[in-house]
Amino acid sequence: MRGSHDVSALRQMLAGLEAERLPGASSAFSLGAAGPDGVLAETLARGALHEIYAAEGADMPAASGFSLALALRAAQKPGEEPAQRKPPMRPIVWVRQDFIDSEAGRLDAHGLRGLGLDPARLILVRARDPEQALRAAGDAVRCAALGAVLLEPWGEPKALDLTATRRLALRAGVSGVTFFLLRMAEKPSASVAVTRWLVRPILSTPLAADAPGAPAFAVTLLRHRGGLNGHAWNLEWDHESCSFRDIAPLSRAVVPVPAGKPARQGTVAPGEGTGDVRPFQRAG
Repeated sequence: MRGSHDVSALRQMLAGLEAERLPGASSAFSLGAAGPDGVLAETLARGALHEIYAAEGADMPAASGFSLALALRAAQKPGEEPAQRKPPMRPIVWVRQDFIDSEAGRLDAHGLRGLGLDPARLILVRARDPEQALRAAGDAVRCAALGAVLLEPWGEPKALDLTATRRLALRAGVSGVTFFLLRMAEKPSASVAVTRWLVRPILSTPLAADAPGAPAFAVTLLRHRGGLNGHAWNLEWDHESCSFRDIAPLSRAVVPVPAGKPARQGTVAPGEGTGDVRPFQRAG
């Protein structure tokens, strides 16, 4: 009699685990900020492939930070509020082509912790070439115990074509693990990504004593499978709650002024100044 109860309890437990991993079963995550969540509203799919592009080469650190922040959001259990998130969270695998270390620098444990990720929960895989990185990421995304997988190849490798992204997306759909593809290119490549983001850094809100504030990003949703593309937001990352928050827009438009020339008439409101441009003094 007791044996039948144990089998029944085991079946219920397995059913719960399977339901949690089934694609489409509460498999969506949000950013936590009112601006994007008001538009996207549970349409960011878990168990799918998302792309993040850096606007320029120098924007890669910002794109990496934004990708990791998305991975942290996706790694939360479905239906779990940020305030309920308790360690240990599911591990995150980051597959990185080792050439990037020499070009953009290595991942830093203090920086990861500053974003809200316990470095012990990150599995870093360094690959010597794009093919090796693709194989490692393809194997990792099959593991349903992971919270998310990030793939960061160098440049635009031929191996990462439409067929390769379709294969990664299929594996992500089966395992329920969210896949993030971090890319840098002048033009987006063909892929089956459900969302595609363009990221650049912006000034953060300074803390007390003019200390540096939280990481801040200007993000544009270039592509959304549901047709919600074209939206742009300024967001700030809160590492304590592992969520984004909106940055208030500037009170008025900012117009670039050519160096050494007065501002054009109409770019400065009456009474706000003469429009003269004065150079900063060199410090030190």
